[in-house]
Amino acid sequence: MSFLPIIVLILLLIVIIFFSTIRIVQQYQQAVVLRLGRYTRSLEPGIHFVIPIIESIRKVDMRIRVENVENQDIITKDSVPVTLNAVVYYQVVNAQKALLDVEDYRKATWTLSQTILRSNLGAHTMQEMLTEQKKLDDLLRKELDQATEPWGIKVTGVEIRSMDLPEGLRRAMAKEAEAERERVAKVIAAQGEFEAAEKLSEAAAVISKQPAAMQLRMLQTMTEIAAEKNSTILFPYDAASGLASLFAKKLE
Repeated sequence: MSFLPIIVLILLLIVIIFFSTIRIVQQYQQAVVLRLGRYTRSLEPGIHFVIPIIESIRKVDMRIRVENVENQDIITKDSVPVTLNAVVYYQVVNAQKALLDVEDYRKATWTLSQTILRSNLGAHTMQEMLTEQKKLDDLLRKELDQATEPWGIKVTGVEIRSMDLPEGLRRAMAKEAEAERERVAKVIAAQGEFEAAEKLSEAAAVISKQPAAMQLRMLQTMTEIAAEKNSTILFPYDAASGLASLFAKKLE
């Protein structure tokens, strides 16, 4: 009787068992080893060996994840209804806690993000949400990071992407912004007129001390008027005699 088939079968079984002990953990993963249902160790990226049947592993993606928290209806502190859209950035930093301390860490993080978003932003006014968005983003990140720390989750960022305001409030804000622009324009125009009046007053003071300067200014004005169209210009006698004497001095 030949034992060759039995030997081949045994060798094949050994090869299958050997390869079943090999586990590969990718660079962006971390694995948790359970021996008969009990946690034993965590595996870093690379090739590892486990005991078949007795030990099992569960891999966790350690890369940063992005969760959209969409259409959260919030009533602000000053009773303004707002619909918010935010995004949360987080990553698993402890695979053991993420797998063993919470049933579904993704769903738990997303649900907690909704709750913290509504509770925290509801304690602020509409004006604060519009003007202090960076500060509120940081506040939400710290609050959510503290709440998810026991699950082995690190929240790296929270951003409020958009806020949908009631139509009436948007129109009122648009009118307020337009009124503010008009106010600024009027202030700038008034400031310009004030500065122009000061300069004219200074020029008048200088001209009043020099009668010849007044006559030259009158001659310049006459030249500018005559350049546009044919006109007959009448000068008072004193002004005409002054101009004549001025020309006479220049001829001398």
